[in-house]
Amino acid sequence: MALSLSKPARRRLSPPARRRLRVLGFLSPWLIGFSVFFAYPLIATVYFSFMHYNQIKEPTFVGLRNWRYVFEQMPLFGPALWNTLWLVVVMVALRVIFGLSLGLLITKIKSGVGFFRTAFYLPYLAPPVAATVAFVFLLNPGTGPVNEILSKVGIDAPTWFNDPTWAKPSLVMLSLWGIGDLMVIFMAALLDVPKEQYEAAELDGAGAWAKFRYVTWPSITPIVMFAVVTGVVQTMQYYTQALVAGKIASGVSIGPGSVIQPGYPDHSTLTVPQLVYSMGFQNFNTGAACVLSLVLFAIAMAVTMLLMRKRSGLLSAED
Repeated sequence: MALSLSKPARRRLSPPARRRLRVLGFLSPWLIGFSVFFAYPLIATVYFSFMHYNQIKEPTFVGLRNWRYVFEQMPLFGPALWNTLWLVVVMVALRVIFGLSLGLLITKIKSGVGFFRTAFYLPYLAPPVAATVAFVFLLNPGTGPVNEILSKVGIDAPTWFNDPTWAKPSLVMLSLWGIGDLMVIFMAALLDVPKEQYEAAELDGAGAWAKFRYVTWPSITPIVMFAVVTGVVQTMQYYTQALVAGKIASGVSIGPGSVIQPGYPDHSTLTVPQLVYSMGFQNFNTGAACVLSLVLFAIAMAVTMLLMRKRSGLLSAED
C-alpha cells in the first residue's frame, strides 16, 4: 500500500480576515509609535505616581502619598500652576489675534509681500535659546536698547524680566516676536477663502467688518480652532524660554554641576514643566514629578476637549 506524500492543504483566511490583517499592516507604524511613545510612558507615569522612586533604588509602593504631597505640601505647585494657566490664556489668545492680524495685513498689501512675509517669519526660525538670550539683552534694564530709547523719550521703563509684575508679559512679547508660524498658517487660510463670496458680499453692500464677520471668519474658523488647540498644548509644556530668561536676568552663571532653581524673579516665571524637571532630575523625587505630569496632562486634555466640544456646538448651530 503506497503512502501518500502530499502535503496537507493550508487553511486559507477568509476575505474579512485578510482585510483586517491588511488594515493592521497599514496601521502598524502608527500603532507601534502610539504604544512606544504615548501609551507606555503614560502607563509608566501613572505607575510611578504611586511609588517612592529616586532613580537609584527599587521603587516602593506608597499609595497616595505623592499626590497628597503635591496638593497639600508642595509650596511652589500653586504659583507654577497659576503661571502656566496665565500663559495659556494670555499668550495663546494674543498669539492667535496677532497672527491673524498679520495674516490679514500681508494678504491686503499690494507690493512688497515677499519682503514683509520673510521679515515677519524669520524670527520664528531662531532657536529658542538664542532668541531668548537676544530678547533678554534687548530688554535689559541697565544696558538694553529698548529702555534707552524709552528713557530718551521720557518714559519710565520697567525692569522687564527682573520685575515679577513684568516677567510674564515679557515672555508673551517674546512669543509674539516669533509669530511667523501662525502668520503663515492664517495667510494660507485667508487666501483659500473663495473670492466669489467677497464679491457677493460687496454686491449686498457689506463693509469691511461685515465681510470679515460673515465671509472670512466662518471660512477660517477651523484654522483658528487648530491654532488655539495646538497653542494650548504647546504652552502647557512651556519650559525653555522661561528657564533661560529667568537665569540670564538673574545673572547666575550656569556651569558644570550647578543646580538651577527656576522661576526668577520671585517664582513669577516658574511653570509646571520646570517644576517637573526640578522634582524629577534635581530632587530625584520621581513620584511627585509623575503626579505633576499627570495633572498637566489632565488639564491639557480637559481644555482641548472643551474647545473641541464648543467647536462642534458651533458647527451644529450653523447647520
